[in-house]
Amino acid sequence: MPDIPFGFALPGGQPPDPNDPQQLQQFMAQLQQMFAAGPASGPVNWDLARQVAASQLGTAGDPAVTPYERNAVEEALRLADLWLEPASALPSGIQSAAAWNRNEWIYKTLDVWKKLCDPVAGRMVGAMTDLVPPEARAQLGPMQSMVATLGGALFGGQLGQALGSLAAEVLSAGEIGLPLAPPGTAALIPANITAYGRGLELPEDEVRLYVALREAAHQRLFQHVPWLRGHVLSAVEIYASGITVNREAIEEAMGRFDPMNPESMQAMALEGIFTPEDTPAQKASLARLEIALALVEGWVCHVVDSAAGERLPNVARLAEAFRRRRAAGGPAEQTFAALVGLELRPRRLREAAALWAALTEHRGIAGRDALWGHPDLLPSEDDFADPAAFARAQLDFDLGDIDFGDGPDAPEKPTNPTP
Repeated sequence: MPDIPFGFALPGGQPPDPNDPQQLQQFMAQLQQMFAAGPASGPVNWDLARQVAASQLGTAGDPAVTPYERNAVEEALRLADLWLEPASALPSGIQSAAAWNRNEWIYKTLDVWKKLCDPVAGRMVGAMTDLVPPEARAQLGPMQSMVATLGGALFGGQLGQALGSLAAEVLSAGEIGLPLAPPGTAALIPANITAYGRGLELPEDEVRLYVALREAAHQRLFQHVPWLRGHVLSAVEIYASGITVNREAIEEAMGRFDPMNPESMQAMALEGIFTPEDTPAQKASLARLEIALALVEGWVCHVVDSAAGERLPNVARLAEAFRRRRAAGGPAEQTFAALVGLELRPRRLREAAALWAALTEHRGIAGRDALWGHPDLLPSEDDFADPAAFARAQLDFDLGDIDFGDGPDAPEKPTNPTP
């Protein structure tokens, strides 16, 4: 996998030319400003991350959403919700439909990325500070904050590169299985859907509608299963807490850094710095994360394919393409995994989809979706081996017992759900 270049650049998005005195002066002023500002409010310089992502997208291209595309997205999401009605006992979760360009995807999802990445980055910044010998720390005094500032900028720059790459590939707000968008917001990225459909050699309207079905299904889950958002994000955080920092990799990266040589920053890369601990606890947390992602994605795949049925001429091709896309992860997703040590792939997607299909067959739609009433009701890893046996098991639970939350913002309970 190629190195991700460090994210310092001039306003045009290009790295400075060390042979151009004016560019070099401008670059050094930017670097001086970063250090003068002191450490960021957290371990990651998110302002820099946004700038780097925007610069990368500016170079690659970020077409504005046209009125036609906006209308097409809104219509696709409306139709998708109608198709999902008989296939799901959970009601619509869409409060607003949106068509985003790539920069909007980054801006609208950044709060969740902060929550997921700050703990990992904090350990890297701490490890960089620990590289300073104890006897030298007293002499450095306030200058120790420069190490934290550099660490936050280093991580922010490369995270910006990774998010910029992801933004150029994701098709919707919920595609990677995490509730990244604001609650109730269903969003598609038309430019990426167009490119993806061209690669599949399928009509764009079919691809858009299939993506809309998946996005609408995600919204039903995350809006009407109150505990699910926290469950999935906490599974990611617990797994991330077991990721360790490779001090040798940090030393090697820092050894290539020369503040007087802009080209040295291009050689710095964080890939390989974060590695999961090979402990029983970390393996258990990884299994928990993979099962959570697989159950969400498996339900979405099964419900969407049931809803699309004979309505979409190429539904079989679309379903298989999406399963492979989610199971393998795209280049940008792999880059993100290498950067922060998190692989957001539902490895057991096919098994989970088969399990939800078996539940539908044996218990009906309402009985299947009743399992989302509490995390303890969901299938365990052992249940993946025999979906039919799990589906036949008697569980005295009814969809009406699901806690849909209280308060003025709580979604209404569905009335008289039918299989």
